[in-house]
Amino acid sequence: MRLGTCFLGLLALFVTGKCSYSPEPDQQRTLPPGWVSLGRVDSEEDLSLTFALRQQNVKRLSELVQAVSDPGSPHYVGGLHRFPPTSSLRQRPEPQVSGTVGLHLGVTPSVIRQRYNLTAQDVGSGTTNNSQACAQFLEQYFHESDLAEFMRLFGGKFAHQASVARVVGQQGRGRAGIEASLDVEYLMSAGANISTWVYSSPGRHESQEPFLQWLLLLSNESALPHVHTVSYGDDEDSLSSVYIHRVNTELMKAAARGLTLLFASGDSGAGCWSVSGRHQFRPSFPASSPYVTTVGGTSFQNPFRVTSEIVDYISGGGFSNVFPQPSYQEEAVAQFLSSSPHLPPSSYFNASGRAYPDVAALSDGYWVVSNSVPIPWVSGTSASTPVFGGVLSLINEHRILNGHPPLGFLNPRLYQQRGAGLFDVTHGCHESCLNEEVQGQGFCSGPGWDPVTGWGTPNFPALLKTLINP
Repeated sequence: MRLGTCFLGLLALFVTGKCSYSPEPDQQRTLPPGWVSLGRVDSEEDLSLTFALRQQNVKRLSELVQAVSDPGSPHYVGGLHRFPPTSSLRQRPEPQVSGTVGLHLGVTPSVIRQRYNLTAQDVGSGTTNNSQACAQFLEQYFHESDLAEFMRLFGGKFAHQASVARVVGQQGRGRAGIEASLDVEYLMSAGANISTWVYSSPGRHESQEPFLQWLLLLSNESALPHVHTVSYGDDEDSLSSVYIHRVNTELMKAAARGLTLLFASGDSGAGCWSVSGRHQFRPSFPASSPYVTTVGGTSFQNPFRVTSEIVDYISGGGFSNVFPQPSYQEEAVAQFLSSSPHLPPSSYFNASGRAYPDVAALSDGYWVVSNSVPIPWVSGTSASTPVFGGVLSLINEHRILNGHPPLGFLNPRLYQQRGAGLFDVTHGCHESCLNEEVQGQGFCSGPGWDPVTGWGTPNFPALLKTLINP
């Protein structure tokens, strides 16, 4: 089938398919900005195509997101979701926090629950319409048998579910991926006993994750999980401008609907690349989108004890070169820039860009079961993101039981409350360019918000108290 036949079949906002492209000899080639011609494709080559129409009224959509997500707005509802049925209030017992510090040989669900003050009663009730989801890309797949074995080994002290409620998309066969295994196992152990979906999106866009394909699937569904966690991302500069803005528009739509989307901040610190012979930090996307909650990473101060947390040096963070700084974080960012004693040279980052991450959680030394084997010391913000997502799902559980809507897009409220309910992480710096000027050091954490660990890591009882009411 010629490429022209594919265009004739474009009857909706989005079409994917495979077409054999045989260009006519006299065809004129017009390339979009940022594209480079590599010559004619072979007449039998399969092309995987994604079409999406240009979106209109994006500014009005942005205003709507602000109106429904800002607690100070008269239109605040957390998003345009359906309100759940009112249920009876379930009281949470006061946590028994001992003065002893536990030893451990790697992060497990029990370690997570101890550090973030989750009791055995802090699980889903099984009586609400609460749900959560994670997404898997790049031919990463989880195995149900690995999840069951993980819960058998590490889930004995709290009520949990040992299988996912639904897989949306193609669940590939073959070996399980550590990334996919990690996401499912820790979303379902932090957000324990809550119905969990997995969105599986095989294939690539520009050799990277097909984020738009996944987001359009969400846009076309009426009933969705309330919290979505994604442990994938790309360098902002590796994606075309048209594509990155189109994906951001879909993220904006999700925020307007009242979905909580969490993305990993990345595992390269501030990042580094060379622009016109000069080094600069390299931000990540979708972590840099103003319409997602981005999760950084921490480590225990003592790697074998449940102690306070410090920066995990790989924790991604910085300032977008594409998206301007949203109003909800201007005050926090200004405070950081004016008070940090260890700022990198201003030429390395765009101080007026969207700053991230927003929050953080432990990202170092996890146990994961993959392909029937328990694997120690798995690390990255791929671990911290599902953990924070699970914690938010538990808070949604309490909100639903109280007759309130789920949290929705969290950032405006998070910044207005200035990190209330979170452990502030104030020690450590993340990595960056290995040159004489910055010597491998990016930004450093400090009191309040910072572009390494955001506002900090969850203290569940305090965060619940902060977020349980509208």
